[in-house]
Amino acid sequence: MDPNLKRILPYMKNYKHHVVWNIVFNIFYALFSTLSFISLIPMLQVLFDQAERITEKPVYKGIWDIMNYGKQSLYFYITRLTETNGAQYALLLVVCLVISTFLLKNLFNYLASNHLTVIKNSVLRDIRNEVYAKIISLPISYYSEKRKGDVMARMLGDINEVQNSFFNILELIVKEPMTILFTICAMIAISFKLTLFVFVFIPISGFIISRIGKTLKTKSVKVQSEGGYLISIVEETLTGMKVVKGYNAENTFSKKFTGTVENILKLSNSIGRKNNLASPMSEFLGIIVIAVLLWFGGNMVLVDRGLDGKPLLDAAKFLAYMGLAYNILTPAKGISKASYSVKSGLAAAERVFEILAVENSITDPADAKEMGEFKENITLKNVNFGYTDELVLKNFSLTIPKGKTIALVGQSGSGKSTIANLLTRFYDINDGYIAIDGHELHHITMHSLRKNIGLVTQESILFNDTIKNNLLIGKPDATDEEIINALKVANAYEFVKELPEGIETGIGDAGGKLSGGQKQRLSIARAVLKNPPIMILDEATSALDTESEKLVQVALENMMQNRTSVVIAHRLSTIQNADLIVVMHKGQIVEQGTHAELLALDGTYSKLVSLQSFEQA
Repeated sequence: MDPNLKRILPYMKNYKHHVVWNIVFNIFYALFSTLSFISLIPMLQVLFDQAERITEKPVYKGIWDIMNYGKQSLYFYITRLTETNGAQYALLLVVCLVISTFLLKNLFNYLASNHLTVIKNSVLRDIRNEVYAKIISLPISYYSEKRKGDVMARMLGDINEVQNSFFNILELIVKEPMTILFTICAMIAISFKLTLFVFVFIPISGFIISRIGKTLKTKSVKVQSEGGYLISIVEETLTGMKVVKGYNAENTFSKKFTGTVENILKLSNSIGRKNNLASPMSEFLGIIVIAVLLWFGGNMVLVDRGLDGKPLLDAAKFLAYMGLAYNILTPAKGISKASYSVKSGLAAAERVFEILAVENSITDPADAKEMGEFKENITLKNVNFGYTDELVLKNFSLTIPKGKTIALVGQSGSGKSTIANLLTRFYDINDGYIAIDGHELHHITMHSLRKNIGLVTQESILFNDTIKNNLLIGKPDATDEEIINALKVANAYEFVKELPEGIETGIGDAGGKLSGGQKQRLSIARAVLKNPPIMILDEATSALDTESEKLVQVALENMMQNRTSVVIAHRLSTIQNADLIVVMHKGQIVEQGTHAELLALDGTYSKLVSLQSFEQA
């Protein structure tokens, strides 16, 4: 059994009663699909005046005699109706019988399809929920290596492909095979000799179709992979539209896009040709068998005679037999098409389960405890860390007392933002020790740790929603009054109250309707509303103009009152009032002290201040 099939089956266990009913109704569908053709025999016999005459009512002899009892009873009533009311009433009886069998056949098909629809849609929902939960739980490091477009393609397109094609397997293993089985049983009952040709046809056609579809799964994986790359290109183009246009890079991105589209076209055409070949190939092979049956069966009706001088096969049974033989073609085609789509579904499932199989490297250990009230300090001791083999922090040690503002400064690449990533446990240290009030971070649950930390990043991350809902991310149960107070602290209420709908105003994709300073002040308001004891500000003013910076700086000072703050600063003018300034270079501390103390040292910090003063002058 395919390993991806094994992965999907557990999802179906939750809906096993739907699976059972689907199988039951499919069996009844297959039974009445066969009976609908068998019921043509008495109708044709009445038409040709060849109906078997039974004048005595048959006696029921038990379950094993039920088929014979049913047949005898039917011909008894046909005989009685013909003798008492005329042949047209007997014909009406068998016509009603034909209509009834076809009605029941389609009714059971409808009921089976309904249960299959519930299974497909429910499993699709469950897989989507699990994949999204996995996407949310995976560490930041996973997304630094993966294309977002490919993850989106697996989340949306591949899961849909699993739904659309994979669940054909229920028909592949129940509905169509049972139809073929019942049909062949009926055909054997009518003529064993003719049915031998059908036994030859099925394995030959199955072998040919399997050979055609042998490479289908591999090509399906390639198509889905290219589809992920395509979405990634579109996502990057939309995100970086200003750069694309500003650098006249439209042709470069268009070539990447059209090249990927061409690859998808070639692979899709190849898959399509094989898919399209399945149905006509199985039908053509079936028609060959039908032709052979017509020749041999026709001879049995018209030429060959038994010892009693009667034809080896009467005309009514032969016509019904041919209907049954053709009835095999539909499920045979269904099996061939379903087997192809299942391969495509398995290829899609493989990509989906690749995400679910990713091990989360940052998890809560079994003995992790909730973080209590923050009382004393944050300690980093001999911390070593690298995103790759090269270390970004080397034997880094620092103590951050409660209620103090600690500023981290230094050139780009010195490891400042890495400290923020480690304190929030977006990454785990290679070795060393990070603790809050003496409790190591990896012994504190991530949820309770992050609940006590507010984060304001250099890039204002806002969502396409209202101002209110963007702020509620930090505190979902906050009142409008609390939201307005947070906006006032963040120096943002002045512009928010002027908006058409106030805090209910939509801000567009990534806050595109607002200026950089307005977006940053909303980010600060979100952190203020959360009201955590520890605040991390990662270069929160570096992307702003001077006027916006002043407004944001006032907001930051308001927010940092009575809080423990770690400020990662690019503009040194914003951190002169910090309780401790830590100067970093290549992952190590080279100086630390207050602003005045560091200027007096006339070292690295003093040079950085001089450079920035010169740049601003």
